[in-house]
Amino acid sequence: MALSRAELLVAILITLFKFLLIPAYYSTDFDVHRNWLAITHNLPLSQWYQEASSQWTLDYPPLFAWFEWILSHAARLVDPSLVQLGVTSPPTPAGIFFHRLSVIASDVTLFLAASEWSGIFAGKHRKPWTVDHPSQVLFILLVGNVGLLIVDHIHFQYNGFMLGVLLLSLAKIQQGRALSGALIFSVLLNLKHIFLYVAPAITLHLLCSYCFSDLQVKWRSFLPLRFLTLASIVIAIFAVSFGPFIALGQLPLVLSRLFPFGRGLCHAYWAANAWALYNTVDKGVAVLGSRLGLLDSTSHPHAAMTGGLVGEASHLVLPSISPSISLLFSILAMLPSLYRMWWVRREGLVCVRATAACALSVFLFGWHVHEKAILLPILPLSILAIQSRADAHVFLLISLPGHVALLPLIHTLPELPVKMILTLMFSLYSYWSLTHLHRSGGPLLSWAECFYLAGLAPLSFLPHVAPVFTWSRALPFLPLLITSAYCALGVIYGSFFLLIPSMNGGENLTSRRQRPNGKTAPGLVIERGHKHKKDI
Repeated sequence: MALSRAELLVAILITLFKFLLIPAYYSTDFDVHRNWLAITHNLPLSQWYQEASSQWTLDYPPLFAWFEWILSHAARLVDPSLVQLGVTSPPTPAGIFFHRLSVIASDVTLFLAASEWSGIFAGKHRKPWTVDHPSQVLFILLVGNVGLLIVDHIHFQYNGFMLGVLLLSLAKIQQGRALSGALIFSVLLNLKHIFLYVAPAITLHLLCSYCFSDLQVKWRSFLPLRFLTLASIVIAIFAVSFGPFIALGQLPLVLSRLFPFGRGLCHAYWAANAWALYNTVDKGVAVLGSRLGLLDSTSHPHAAMTGGLVGEASHLVLPSISPSISLLFSILAMLPSLYRMWWVRREGLVCVRATAACALSVFLFGWHVHEKAILLPILPLSILAIQSRADAHVFLLISLPGHVALLPLIHTLPELPVKMILTLMFSLYSYWSLTHLHRSGGPLLSWAECFYLAGLAPLSFLPHVAPVFTWSRALPFLPLLITSAYCALGVIYGSFFLLIPSMNGGENLTSRRQRPNGKTAPGLVIERGHKHKKDI
């Protein structure tokens, strides 16, 4: 669906603002992607996943490697140094502009996906632009997400591009176009393997909505031809992506790059998840035990989990977590949503809900989860937040601390006012628009929840003000530990309302937006196991 005139104007304004961020701070991901441009441009396919002269080895799936290969041909024309192997000097202004522009241009998928979802809520006839219409609120929440602005257009990555592809896949599924959704999602998995987090939700929903004529009798209504059609699309995409490396006998090598379990439980800066709290408790108990003489301080490496390094590390007091334990907790957390989709409810936004739940489950309990992975559940939650008060409540509880937890990624002072103002503006708009949208029924947040969220404001400045105190020299990781732990409290608390459906009191499970006359609001497709819309 093409963007409406108002949506196009919003997209242009946001894009122009992204251009203003081009001179901003950038992370080492610039060097990562510059090296990937050089690898794919200069080396034959057989050496793409073998090249290891730089620490920035290629560790994304093959379709993203081909994306880099395409970019490399344009990069060579802009700045030949971008495609030279072994370059360690800082990027040139032309190189910076090219990389920034590639991210801005690839965000077209996010704009298209946001417009598609806006159309689902608006129905066949687009309404005039009003600030309180659900479709317009949703469009702004998606394309103006502050986390994407910070992570992609300051820190530097391509999350908006790939999350846009995810939302396009979910939109096709919501519209009853199962084959289109499966095709797009299969491409996405071969662009970035982090989307395996949500594969259980999307796979199960595709089976429910496309491969059974009547879910009440389950296997007796199984449609094998539809299943084979669905499977053939997925297999074909993976064959195109991984086939050349299977032929070269390099599949184990590629998989070892994609799943490096030796990186340890936590990233250098902890994600605001369950393990951040676990690590904090472990460190606190160890310090207290040493002070009280209950533990031998010489036998515990005090910086084991707080050194800000990537790699295997042991906990000081609590049992250390293995990848298998991490996987077990992730699966257990997503089971209630998957169970409900399979046995109880298959209408409304059930696929979006299960997708958000699976993404959140792995974020909370996954192995070596990056702090940026919080964006994966936040964008589907934006869609749910338009649907009901309960979902809006969950969105605010998770998105606000989730976005604040991203702020330490931008640690430079010139960017401090930019990231603070952006976060404040998006937070205020989220709260105001959702409160206005769900204005009947009282406040979306309790006074205790508001008090917690208010604490995020001073917390945002902690990593910047801590260096002026002498204790920060001895405890350099403490500001990040406090930020991760405090934000984790909010994310975990909000997650209960999504992962345990009964905690939402039923409103969270609304399958349709109701008009006063009881009819379904336009655009929200109701999917049933025995009905299918025409596919591509």
